Amino acid sequence: MQSMATQEFYIRTASETEAHGPFTQEQLISLAEAGKVDPQTLYYEANTEQWITIGSNVELRTAIFPEKKRLTIKPKDRIATLNTGPDTHPPITVDEMLAAAEGRTADTADKRDKTIAYERAARLGRYACIAMLLLTAASLLLPSIDLLVAFDTAKLVGHPYVYLGILDLGLALMLMLGAVAWYPFIRFRAALGLGFLGVMFWMQMPTPVIPVLVVAASSAGLYLSTIFVSYLPLAISVGVGLAGSLGFAYYMLTN
Repeated sequence: MQSMATQEFYIRTASETEAHGPFTQEQLISLAEAGKVDPQTLYYEANTEQWITIGSNVELRTAIFPEKKRLTIKPKDRIATLNTGPDTHPPITVDEMLAAAEGRTADTADKRDKTIAYERAARLGRYACIAMLLLTAASLLLPSIDLLVAFDTAKLVGHPYVYLGILDLGLALMLMLGAVAWYPFIRFRAALGLGFLGVMFWMQMPTPVIPVLVVAASSAGLYLSTIFVSYLPLAISVGVGLAGSLGFAYYMLTN
């Protein structure tokens, strides 16, 4: 498990919809000293994939808000000096601090954190999963659209593809809402599709090799697109998955 001292954090308040970061623990301490972070500030806990308050994590709270001993300072005479010049440097604002942490200033552009690139790649992977699920949902549901419109449950029992299509449509809608916590279910769907559809195609198609291959490509691309956060392996996974989904649609809608 990564140490809190080396971990990077995304933060937001309870009223905000967008997060700021990533910040190191030292940067959070600085923000706390400036009064910009308090124990009720939310941070993203990667292990649980949830937003929780800093105050609820004892280790993090102790590091950022240590108990300070009261010190008394002996008063001394104020000595005027003629060597103090005017303060020409304006104080740093929170926006400027966030921009520096995120590599959006001239001084920090070359130190841009890779976590931002990973976050963007993960977002692209989510969009690709949505496209693949919508393609397979349409491929599975359109051949039985008349039964769905009529809601003939007696006949729908003999069309197992319909239920898998409804599952794909539901998972796509959850991803559209940003529910990445459903990724384990999507991986299970990819494995289920490879097993179930692969067996069905092998048994029903006169030449099953190519249909089974497109099912394998679609399932593998869907599965891997939920894992990779680097652009190159993600691009390969998305390409394989979309190609397999399009091939799957062709076989489902033309046979």
